[in-house]
Amino acid sequence: MEGSELNPDFYAEMTTRNLGFVSPEEQERLRRAAVFVAGVGGMGGACVQMLVRAGVGKIAIADIDTFEISNLNRQIFAFNDTIDRPKAEVTAEGLRRINPQLDLTVLGAEWTDRLDELARDYPIIVNGCDDVAATVELYRAAQRCGAAVIDAYASPLPSVILVRPGDPRPEERLGYPTRSTPWRDISADQAGDAFLKEIEWVLTHSSSHAHVDLQAAAEMAAGKRKRMSFAPMVVTAGALMAGEALSLIMGRRTRTDCRGWFLNVRDACVERPLPVPLAWIKGWVVRRMMKRLLA
Repeated sequence: MEGSELNPDFYAEMTTRNLGFVSPEEQERLRRAAVFVAGVGGMGGACVQMLVRAGVGKIAIADIDTFEISNLNRQIFAFNDTIDRPKAEVTAEGLRRINPQLDLTVLGAEWTDRLDELARDYPIIVNGCDDVAATVELYRAAQRCGAAVIDAYASPLPSVILVRPGDPRPEERLGYPTRSTPWRDISADQAGDAFLKEIEWVLTHSSSHAHVDLQAAAEMAAGKRKRMSFAPMVVTAGALMAGEALSLIMGRRTRTDCRGWFLNVRDACVERPLPVPLAWIKGWVVRRMMKRLLA
């Protein structure tokens, strides 16, 4: 809408069709809310677009990468004419095309140096970053500053996680070898082992093994190939993350917790973490399978 930057009725008209799904009071909370999205490629890009379309008024985004041809299969802001351009810059342009009145902060590689500031100013953080060390520090900063983190697993099934300030961090809950290590000192071996801990959880508590080529997954876990991604999974996970953020802003309780859950679209069901006895047994089987595959 031309001139929407100065049109006082623009926001109300943009969000008018939200009403009925949300109340006017909830829409005002969305307008006043602040969310930081770390990583705006696949899930992060899908999530942040939905947050802006829903009317979240203050957004910060960060990404250090540029778009490449292999991103075209799933990333919302990847187009032929955005290849080789910075993801944060391109995403910012797209978000401003949706809402020119958006209070938007755009960050590059400096975002990790500003995490405490970001976690104080943006009480909800969406993690779309696939760097283990940066993710570890993101969670630590969120805990220090009282911010909630919304995340998803590296899984062929869409998933969503909500980690509140008092919840255990993934490195604690999943047993990462990074505990007590300053994030800048996390080695490649530690990061790789942490990623394997996440994969072990995914395979133990979901039917992910039935939705992906396990040999290809093993090569990915061993660092021999890039992460596999598929548009329906990535965009659906981004939508789940956006929905969780919007519910948190509006004060609506959901059943999502720091352990998260998986959406099995093929079987039309939700998969939640197994009870401890079953998880122990299946986890033992999964570890043996992973050891065999990684060998």
